[in-house]
Amino acid sequence: MSKKTKPKKYPKNNLQAVLLNIFADNPFTGYNNKQLANLLGVKDKAGKNLIYDLLMEMTEEGVLNEIKRGKFKLDPKQITKFDQKKNYLTGTVDLKKTGKAYIIPEEGGEDIFIASNNVHHALNNDLVKVLLFPKRKGHKTEGQIVEILERRKTQYVGILERSKNYGFIIPDSQAMPYDIFIPKEELKDTQTGQKVVVKITDWPEHSNNPFGEIVQVLGKPGDNNVEMQAILADNDFPLSFPKAVEQAAEKISMEIPADEIARRKDFRNTWTITIDPFDAKDFDDALSLRKLEDNLWEVGVHIADVSHYVTTGSTIDAEAYERATSIYLVDRTIPMLPEKLSNGVCSLRPNEEKLTYSVVFKMNEKAQVLDTWFGKTVILSDRRFTYEEVQQIIEEQKGEFAEDILTLNSMATIMRGKRFKEGAINFNSTEIRFKLDETGKPIETYIKESKEANHLVEEFMLLANRSVAQLIGKQPKGKEAKTFVYRVHDQPNPEKLNTFMQFLGKLGYSLNIQSREKLAQSYNKLFTDIHGKGEENMIESIAIRTMAKAYYSTDNIGHYGLAFPYYTHFTSPIRRYPDLMVHRLLERYMEGKRSVSKEAFEDQCKHTSEMERRAAEAERESVKYKQVEFLLDKKGKILEGLISGVSKWGIFVATLESKSEGLVRFNSMKDDFYYLDEDNYQIIGRKYGQKYRLGDPVKILVKNVDLTRRQLDFELVEDAEFN
Repeated sequence: MSKKTKPKKYPKNNLQAVLLNIFADNPFTGYNNKQLANLLGVKDKAGKNLIYDLLMEMTEEGVLNEIKRGKFKLDPKQITKFDQKKNYLTGTVDLKKTGKAYIIPEEGGEDIFIASNNVHHALNNDLVKVLLFPKRKGHKTEGQIVEILERRKTQYVGILERSKNYGFIIPDSQAMPYDIFIPKEELKDTQTGQKVVVKITDWPEHSNNPFGEIVQVLGKPGDNNVEMQAILADNDFPLSFPKAVEQAAEKISMEIPADEIARRKDFRNTWTITIDPFDAKDFDDALSLRKLEDNLWEVGVHIADVSHYVTTGSTIDAEAYERATSIYLVDRTIPMLPEKLSNGVCSLRPNEEKLTYSVVFKMNEKAQVLDTWFGKTVILSDRRFTYEEVQQIIEEQKGEFAEDILTLNSMATIMRGKRFKEGAINFNSTEIRFKLDETGKPIETYIKESKEANHLVEEFMLLANRSVAQLIGKQPKGKEAKTFVYRVHDQPNPEKLNTFMQFLGKLGYSLNIQSREKLAQSYNKLFTDIHGKGEENMIESIAIRTMAKAYYSTDNIGHYGLAFPYYTHFTSPIRRYPDLMVHRLLERYMEGKRSVSKEAFEDQCKHTSEMERRAAEAERESVKYKQVEFLLDKKGKILEGLISGVSKWGIFVATLESKSEGLVRFNSMKDDFYYLDEDNYQIIGRKYGQKYRLGDPVKILVKNVDLTRRQLDFELVEDAEFN
């Protein structure tokens, strides 16, 4: 039987995909290469020639017709194909507080606008079927929701308002624009003003509001513990471990049997350290270093052997799978595993014998890997370092174990440089951190910076993850690959990339999409150019949305952002369930056992990817809450900020100190009547012509702080003294 030839991927690269998108959106318009180059901001001759070559290639493949010399139009058959595809689609709802929505298509592509009267009882993040309206020139694609395929969220948190015969829950979530009706019999012993958890039970066809029942009373709004629990509950995370899980964890012994140690490679006499944040308690990973002859080094990446203690199908395993990840709120960690395991048995604490699963590299001083060993080990960490301590050693070139740390850092620096040279994208995002008092109130803010110490750990973890993925995924020709869990990241959506490039052009920036390598290089240059500017946060957030989201899958498509053809998550099994899955699969396949069910593991990949998304949302919400809370006692004060966004309601300003974002409303700007110049990301005074543009530095008065809604209102002030 002859082997089927795998069809070639089309379009073949980002530039071709963007060109196809332009023709698809304008099916009856002809373009030459100069017009297309102008649309894409390509100015050099080589870029224009490349566009022409791609147009000729697409013509040869029947995608375009050359209507006259040098001018091209979409082939009529392609128009029909695009029209057929755009009758119905399925996607995820992104619901706005105004009641309108956008649909994020499952198969990628442009978001679909849904007017509020066409949402038809769909809620944020629901999976829905959408009927698409005929495309109007110059307008966004629109449609209406015709079926809710999956209601992904039924539990909400909000404030109760009671009357004599019924009540309403006013949801905290800005993505839930409907109050939830509570019948009299469901009110029980609750009181007006309490923060509660409510479950939607019904939504009658002709009712404006869903019906619900109160499942838990959290307490008084504004209390730190109540608010953090509310964020967890609103994202469907449990607030505690079931008793049976805690009891099962307590039965696990801290002692390691001698026969278990005997089965493993012994690294207890090899120099080994952990490097983690100063407040970390769960130490997943350790690094060891040993000098070999001929200027070679043995570098060990040792990962907590959680799978030895958490067996498939056990009580602890079932709970860990449901949670799928640890959650890091501003003031607390909600672990995936009970504390006995996460902070005790599995944590690679110093001066304690620990069971690990390791990837050990033989490397030269140029950081080239000459040999790799995978297997079960036992270690004894010599020292627990914080990132700050290691950073000080790197900067001062001295300190405890300085020689070993500097050797590891030298290798990591080489690996990092090589990675970016080979096309990795250096995504930057500013992370705000808070110092809290004993009640959880933020009293100080600071920016979390990634320095050489962070990069040292990151590079060796990336190397271990990539090596494990290659070992299983990169099989000899003709040998069938076994089912495995990969961390994958697709190439950018061409429509979003095109829109992003036009947005950047108006701000004076550009991207080079002529090849994957040039796109990566120009992304990295862009992130460097915008660092510290007012538009930084907005551009970074749009850049990340332009890129596809990384997720877990049994189908390996590679990792676009890292430029790795094989990549997985192996290094954090205490806090990520997919890493635990990878440990089990690696052990299974190294023992020569048969492949596991692809379908079953793909379902697990989808679940863990979704839980990761929810955890990230909860973490963002906790930061937003603390940013607003930080300004509670600053009402009436004048602060410095940068314009971070413009809208039809006014301008958004992020304060320099805490990055807290508030709105300066047009009706508070008394010096003139301002209007929005959306194309140029600015507002302009109609009478005097004063302009406020994205990224401009401004001074603002903190006018109102609404902690319940997590909203800030600012006013612009001129030539004021700070107070």
